[in-house]
Amino acid sequence: MTIDDDAVHDDDTADTAAERARRWRLVLGDPAAAELPALGGADVAMDGALAALYEASGSRKGGLGKSAPSVARWLGDIRKYFPSTVVQVMQHDAVERLNLYSLLTEPELIDSIEPDIEMVTTLIGLGRAIPESSKASARALVRKVVDEVERRIADRTRSAVGAALDRAARVHRPKLRDIDWNATIARNLHNYLPEQKTIVPERLVGHGRRAQVVGKDIVLAIDQSGSMASSVVYASIFGAVIATMRSVRTSLVVFDTEVVDLTDKLDDPVDVLFGTTLGGGTDINRAIAYCQGLISRPTDSIFVLISDLYEGGIREEMLKRVAHLRADGVQVVVLLALSDEGAPAFDREIAGDLAALGIPAFACTPDAFPDLLAVAISRGDIVGWADANELSRRGMSDEE
Repeated sequence: MTIDDDAVHDDDTADTAAERARRWRLVLGDPAAAELPALGGADVAMDGALAALYEASGSRKGGLGKSAPSVARWLGDIRKYFPSTVVQVMQHDAVERLNLYSLLTEPELIDSIEPDIEMVTTLIGLGRAIPESSKASARALVRKVVDEVERRIADRTRSAVGAALDRAARVHRPKLRDIDWNATIARNLHNYLPEQKTIVPERLVGHGRRAQVVGKDIVLAIDQSGSMASSVVYASIFGAVIATMRSVRTSLVVFDTEVVDLTDKLDDPVDVLFGTTLGGGTDINRAIAYCQGLISRPTDSIFVLISDLYEGGIREEMLKRVAHLRADGVQVVVLLALSDEGAPAFDREIAGDLAALGIPAFACTPDAFPDLLAVAISRGDIVGWADANELSRRGMSDEE
């Protein structure tokens, strides 16, 4: 049998030629844009991810610095559009081109740098691409930011959550040592006797003995997609702070298309952060299904979902699960972001479906989160709180 060269050439179809042109365009970048067909669809995002890493001054080399709009989003994009073997190469290239390698291998630079949330999201996003010899330095930088944020939020979080738990634990037949005299007086003011200058306390209000009792269960479920990077950092730190309170049982779950329970790492938020994998797909339904299994006391549970709501799983089933949680008595809170950056792009249709269930989806700043959590623990009006803080409206109007 012989091979006809002309026949082989004829088999080189227009589709094959177009695929070759597409690949060359992705390899060569913008300089080839005039000579090769324009890119479309997902290829535009792929080209952008390649350009961010390799393109500077017209050539594909250098370039991914602090001027990049979001390193964490870039890390998510490359996991979405490229196979794992290519992702590993690009991540290692990023370590070099971000100048992180020299930073992490020279201790004197670590002492001089002022790390921030962006640096943390970059480091945890690179993950395994960080050289083994540099991982201790990377953790040291992350620790600096985590400690600073924890100092900022810890006292207020414990105060707000503790007060809400006190209110939730009040009883009306307290022992003498447990009477809340201020609340009791306020409750019985209508029984004031002017001639006696005294109040007859028909109803006592007191605190339950909750020191050895878990009063509330809080489950935090955090989307690991690239746009949620800052939220992952803040939520991990909040989770670690809340976990120190004996009267709260705290669970922390991160997810993309897989679900990872990091509850056993809550004693150190740095361990939590290095247990995450920023980027990739999203299966909210699968995450909620796992969290449902963690909830054994629905009416004493708060479920906080932090996600941009771009569902890659079964959206109808996801909405049914949320509805079931709410119907069972779980206090459900949905945050589009937990950061100082406002709401990211998000799925407005799902946000609207949640609103129809009486569950608003909104962005929340770290400074406001302790108060929000207190409202949830007290089973207060989440919708009213969000509207009063203009968070719901802001979240729905930031991205069009």
